Formats: sequence, structure tokens, C-alpha cells
Amino acid sequence: MDLLAQILGQGATLIAAFVAFAYVLSAVRFIKEYDRLVIFTLGKATGVKGPGFAMVWPIFQAEKKVDLRVITMSIPMQEIITKDNISARTAAVCFFQCIDPYKAVTKVEDPFMATSQIAQTTLRSVLGQHELDDLLSERDAINHKLSAIIDRQTEGWGIKVQSVEVKDVEIPESMQRAMARQAEAERERRAKIVAADGELQAAEKLADAARVIAQSPGAMQLRQLQTMVEVSAENNSTIIFPVPVELFEHQRKPKLVNVEEAAEPILTHLKNLLDGDKIKLEREKEKQG
Repeated sequence: MDLLAQILGQGATLIAAFVAFAYVLSAVRFIKEYDRLVIFTLGKATGVKGPGFAMVWPIFQAEKKVDLRVITMSIPMQEIITKDNISARTAAVCFFQCIDPYKAVTKVEDPFMATSQIAQTTLRSVLGQHELDDLLSERDAINHKLSAIIDRQTEGWGIKVQSVEVKDVEIPESMQRAMARQAEAERERRAKIVAADGELQAAEKLADAARVIAQSPGAMQLRQLQTMVEVSAENNSTIIFPVPVELFEHQRKPKLVNVEEAAEPILTHLKNLLDGDKIKLEREKEKQG
């Protein structure tokens, strides 16, 4: 009986040692660099452990693992109405990470789902405050505003929003055609302005050239010779008769210097005709008398 009791005592000791060893072994945790463990002792949050080696005692303690890496969350397509009453569909992507594991576990049930819902509602609210042109041209300002608003709302959950990017804006086809017509009209307007500026500059240069040629009598002759060389370089049947410009100088001066002298022969002729009519009338009166 003593031997049996001794054997049973040694067996119980071994079993207790094995159970104790298994219990201690089950408490060992090796936490990765990007993970943290929020420890609950008898239901109360007592701290955060990690990275590296840690002990979490079963039965008395529980753990909740939190990932600290940046998470990329796609915000699904949202129906919005812009400030200028244009319906559009837009999607975005949100980059965020957990910076306070204790708050992320104790303050909100599912921080990632909560961040997703906040991002969707904020996206619809902020984009509805802008016009369609702003959505297409002011992307950086809108992204910064979205990031600031979402980060302010998730700060109490231990979530840090790195950035929010609007990645797609879909508008109706009728609006796309209207914008295409507007862009085409704008390009035509710019083309006409550029052409008008070119004509103005060309006219100014021609006026300057005319003033230079007018100050140099031989410049016109040189220009005429240059034009003849340019025309003769082509294979054509053009015949050029060079005529001195001086022959036309007299045509530039007014021929009727004095209007009275120019009209004197006409007046004399008319006067003679009137005198002749008067004489004829007097003779007819004499004959009748």
C-alpha cells in the first residue's frame, strides 16, 4: 500500500508539472513588429503588449490583436448631386492606420467598418458642396478637405487617416456632350484670338516697313528686284515688265489745283450758249412786233 501510494503521488506530481508546463507554454506569445495585443485581465483592459515576446495567461487574461499597418480601403461608388444641381457618381480610396490600439479596441466595436461608413457619408456631403467644374479641376483641395474631416471624426477611435483620394467621377452622357461642345467653342475662341493677334502684329510690321521704304527712295527699287528674283525662281510663264515708279509720281499729285481755273472753260461755254439764246429770243420778238 505504501508503494502504491508513493507511485500515485509521483504520478500526480508529474501530471501537475506537465499541466503547469503546458499552462505556461500556452501563455507564451511572439508578437510581430506590426501587431499589438490589447490585454484584458478578468474583463478589464490592462494594457498593450508588443512587439516581441509576451505572456498572456489563459483563463485570467484575454487578448485582442490589432494591425498597425496602413490599410487601403476602397470607398464604393456614391450617388451625389453637385452644388450646380448635376447628378454624378464618384468613388474614392482611403488610406488610414491604427495609431492607438487601446482606443481602437475599447472605443469602437469595428474601427474599420466605422471608418468606412464615415468616409462614405463625408464623401457625399463634401462633394455635394462643390460645383462640377471644381470636382474635375480642384481635386487636391477636395482630397485634403476630405482627409481632414474624416481624420477629425476618427481621431477618438485611435485611427489616423493618411489621405483620401477621389479616383473616379462619372457624369451623364448629355453633360459630357455639353462639356465637349463648350471645350470646342473655347478652343475656337482662342484660335480666333491668336489669329487676330497675328494679323495685328503683321499689320504693325507692314506699317513699319512702309515707313522705312518711304524714307529711302531706293528701297522700293530693291524690293522690286527682290520680288522679281523670287518670281523667276519658280518654273512658270509669268512675264514681268519693270516700270520705274517715278513715272507714276505725277498721278499722286492732284491735277486740279484750282477749281475755278478748271471750271472756267465750262462756265464760258455755258455763258455763250445763254447769250445766243437771248439773241434769238429778241429777234423773234422783233419779228412778231
